[in-house]
Amino acid sequence: MNYSQFRQAQQKFTTADGDLAYIDNGEGEVILLLHGVPTSGWLYRHMIDSLSENHRVIVPDMLGFGNSDSPKGYEIYSEKKHAERILALMDALGIKNWTHVMHDAGGLWTWEMLRRAPESVSKLVILNTLIYEEGFSPPIRFEKGLLAKMAMWSYRNGITTGTMIKGLFNSGLVENNLTKEDEVGYKVPLKEGKTRAMYYFFTQTCNKLPDFSEVLKGLNIPVAVIWGKHDSFLLWERQKERVKKDLNIAETNIHLLEAKHFIQEENPDEIAQIISDFIS
Repeated sequence: MNYSQFRQAQQKFTTADGDLAYIDNGEGEVILLLHGVPTSGWLYRHMIDSLSENHRVIVPDMLGFGNSDSPKGYEIYSEKKHAERILALMDALGIKNWTHVMHDAGGLWTWEMLRRAPESVSKLVILNTLIYEEGFSPPIRFEKGLLAKMAMWSYRNGITTGTMIKGLFNSGLVENNLTKEDEVGYKVPLKEGKTRAMYYFFTQTCNKLPDFSEVLKGLNIPVAVIWGKHDSFLLWERQKERVKKDLNIAETNIHLLEAKHFIQEENPDEIAQIISDFIS
């Protein structure tokens, strides 16, 4: 599947803030696959078909990413607003309860969502996700202002788009084997001008990570961790004991892979099988 075909397979949901593009594929127990920054649902393209064989799989592009709208403003991309839109999408689809899978900054949107609606998730699968400050080592941090806006301008105008994507995946994969077609799915949204959500994340979230510790401690659902253990952005070893304790994770549900950050690109079949086994 190329990126054009991926977009053709997406549907649109209109929120109060703008349209969300999403994949809705398969039947059965529901799995939601949530991306982070600066990716989109395209990150999960190698997993959707296999998971859809026995499940209904929902894969949104969050507002400001992928094929979704990118309205003006910055606070519209806060963790609270992202969480509201996830819940609105699932409510519109008539889905009250699901297995929730998230990656990267999708973790923060998930924690905020769970603060608001803890009963919505039956099982939680953590893929190299933002959890605690001690495990967070972002490749980029910006102060709000001209420098950050110039960086976003260069990403969307093609000046540094390719360089940024290449550098990101060189750092985030053990071996960067992405094809030009793979890269298209990450470059096109940026060249369409979708950098406002990135600006919010890199100038606000990165500099003051929200504290969701009480949310984590209050959860009472099965949790699995699937983590690329060579990730230099999100570090499992520095936070593992705290995460295991707060989320009450069984050792048998912790899976450390020979991978870096973008594990959906490196180990899609293995991840899909672990998720399926965990659900069943």
